[in-house]
Amino acid sequence: MEDFEQYAEKAKTLPESTSNENKLILYGLYKQATVGDVNTARPGIFAQRDRAKWDAWKAVEGKSKEEAMSDYITKVKQLLEEAAAAAS
Repeated sequence: MEDFEQYAEKAKTLPESTSNENKLILYGLYKQATVGDVNTARPGIFAQRDRAKWDAWKAVEGKSKEEAMSDYITKVKQLLEEAAAAAS
């Protein structure tokens, strides 16, 4: 899905103000779309950032790669629109 690659690039242009929650949602969908279901152990308590990323990925477990790609694109579009609205 070439759109997915385009939106993965566009996601890198999201503003610093993008919430951590939204960044984690994108991360989880990206991993699900590119790797599939979580295939690693949950990081330990001292790796909070890695643990949050793992949890975001785990949250979308079972989604097909196509569905994850589609959801990812929708989310990036939404965040880009919000950023544009905030900037105007």
